[in-house]
Amino acid sequence: MRRRFRSATAATAVAALASLTACTPQAPLVDDPFNKIIETATGTMPLPPEARYEPADSRPARLPGDVVPEPTPAPGIGPAQDRIPEIVERGRIIIGVDQSLNLLGFRDATTGELAGFEVALAQEIARDIFGDPDAVEFRYVDSTERIDALRTGRVDAIVRTMSVTPDRESSVDFSAPYLTARAGILVPAAEQDSGPAGDGDGGDDAAPISTAEDLNGRRVCVAADSTPEEIVRSEAPGAELLLVRSWSDCLVALQQHQADAVVSDDTILAGINDQDPATTIVRRGLSTENYAVGVAQDNAGLASQVNLTMERIRSDGTWQQLYDTWLGAFLPGGQQPSAPYREAER
Repeated sequence: MRRRFRSATAATAVAALASLTACTPQAPLVDDPFNKIIETATGTMPLPPEARYEPADSRPARLPGDVVPEPTPAPGIGPAQDRIPEIVERGRIIIGVDQSLNLLGFRDATTGELAGFEVALAQEIARDIFGDPDAVEFRYVDSTERIDALRTGRVDAIVRTMSVTPDRESSVDFSAPYLTARAGILVPAAEQDSGPAGDGDGGDDAAPISTAEDLNGRRVCVAADSTPEEIVRSEAPGAELLLVRSWSDCLVALQQHQADAVVSDDTILAGINDQDPATTIVRRGLSTENYAVGVAQDNAGLASQVNLTMERIRSDGTWQQLYDTWLGAFLPGGQQPSAPYREAER
């Protein structure tokens, strides 16, 4: 009897323990760092690093207005040693670029090398200084770091979608422009037919996006501190901005349904469209800007040297070849912009 009593008691204890286990969360057997991630998961994808939502009307727009570029030094004449002796003596030029802007400056997954229109332009600048397009050291520069990188001497020049604005002209010097960009809108192609899905303010039955006004009530991804951010604040104050560090983050946000549209320069949107053919550019011409090579303020010698390259690639057809190779299929009809020159300082 005692043995049977013990068995019954043990069975009762096991049953009670099983019931308690079913009702009470159990502590992990080991201190696994993934336990906390699993416990706090909500089922939604995290935003890109440092990204945040902000109402477009949270502050007034700061648009640059009509920009008349300041005259830039005339193309150099004679040896580069006369204009940029420190760079020539170093044996290479250091240029800040992006490594995630498809078609402009990106790391080719098949070769591991940097490629794109802006990377090729930087190599042409090196070619005219050293006779060698590979005599260039590339350094990745975030869009918010460009001016500081020039001020501190981290780079000699910036070739990274740097548009000419009055504010920037007060801080850096620019070469002649090398590319004209027109801001536009990119959206998922499927949602143009069925209306945007998800839990955005636009709702499931919202009309397709085709104009800036259609962005009101939608989540719009833009790079922080960019002209497209100011365009959305001005043209669609009812939009919800998703402010990110880089334009590649906007593609991820669009694919994860964290944004309904991307507003950026058409040159950048072309790269996103190339990466994801399920997207489409529905509008261009929200603004027009020129990209130029940025150099440190009062460095007329380097600006003059870069402008020598600008005129050489214009006259020998190199610019058109680079454009057709990287951007022509998406933005046909591109032409190299011109710029007023002033006398180069010796």
